[in-house]
Amino acid sequence: MTALNATHDPKLRSWVASANEAGTDFPIQNLPFGRFRAAGSSEAFRIGVAIGDQVLDLRAAGLVDTDDMNALMDAGTKERQALRAAISAGLAEGSDKQAAWSKALLPQAKAEMTVPCRIGDYTDFYTGIHHATTIGKLFRPDQPLMPNYKWVPIGYHGRASSIGVSGQVFKRPHGQTKAPDAAEPSFGPSKRLDYELELGFLVGRGNAQGEPIAIADAEEHLFGVTLLNDWSARDLQAWEYQPLGPFLSKNFASALSPWIVTMEALAPFRAKFERPAGDPQPLPYLDSASNRESGALDITLEVLLQTAKMRAEGVEPVRLTRGNTTEAAYWTAAQLVAHHTVNGCNLQPGDLLGSGTLSGPKPDEAGSLIELTLGGKQPITLPNGEKRTFLEDGDTLVIRGYCERPGAVRIGLGEVSGTVV
Repeated sequence: MTALNATHDPKLRSWVASANEAGTDFPIQNLPFGRFRAAGSSEAFRIGVAIGDQVLDLRAAGLVDTDDMNALMDAGTKERQALRAAISAGLAEGSDKQAAWSKALLPQAKAEMTVPCRIGDYTDFYTGIHHATTIGKLFRPDQPLMPNYKWVPIGYHGRASSIGVSGQVFKRPHGQTKAPDAAEPSFGPSKRLDYELELGFLVGRGNAQGEPIAIADAEEHLFGVTLLNDWSARDLQAWEYQPLGPFLSKNFASALSPWIVTMEALAPFRAKFERPAGDPQPLPYLDSASNRESGALDITLEVLLQTAKMRAEGVEPVRLTRGNTTEAAYWTAAQLVAHHTVNGCNLQPGDLLGSGTLSGPKPDEAGSLIELTLGGKQPITLPNGEKRTFLEDGDTLVIRGYCERPGAVRIGLGEVSGTVV
């Protein structure tokens, strides 16, 4: 686990004025990575770091000699920490880099962002126990959780080609569905389109095939965390998911925040990983003293919705739910890495591990509409009187995340938004 150092100092301030404003997602204590270019240009995407409402071009600042984010992610922990320290020192008040680096800044409002790295492979896990239990009750009332759930991190391999960045616009998916009283399935557009509130863990340095990553070393192989919305067609899913799991119900679109908040930046916001009393403890390969002591992440997640009517009337998105990852995730990021590689599977820089839907124990902490509306049986009423059971055409879904604790400066994960048409 990353130790606290000078880059986390709550007293640290930046010569970029917007980075010192209360409530900003990107103070100098954060410094998340992304890929950007000037909006409207055809330039190659470059590596940038968010600072306040600006993005710092790392190559223009002389901090890197590559535009390949995956190559940067492949660096060792010491190199990553040294780069973070150099960026922090150069952006700090009184730095002699201010004059030169001011020329390497671009307002985020004038930047076009893309997926923060090349994603070669994508595995989606199922770590949200409250989500798993609620969904299980809808599909299997007699056995909400399968016997393996509390022993093994459940996951499936998703589709990397359809992952987009925040601002994604995608078409409503089509596929087969089957009504309970129908003799045979029908084909058409999904009528139960949903979102999934997730975190995405991005792999840094990989491992050789046949060489598992021990849980004690797992976080050395994680570059950082981003927000993830894994759009889901629940009616397609119900018909296709047995016996091999999700397929067309998931692979049509997923969306990421443009920023990767590094594991180093999250050091002040770690939490104990504790299983509820009476639950089985992890097998030895999924257990370590450091994981028990601080393997969990303390991140607040919010979901907001803006309908087409709201947008036309200039009404801002309204919050549907808010919850915290410490109450939602049954497995830690380190456990996901250790389990993914225990059979010899080789991870590579830029691989994405989805957390699965992170719902809290309370109804207003649900991470999907299928939970919030109890499978569509209890529609929600928005402040303008519109009702929703599942997403309708023109709806924009927004996920935001942030970390805050006494004694630390609040940092944010930005947001990921997407619109169905």
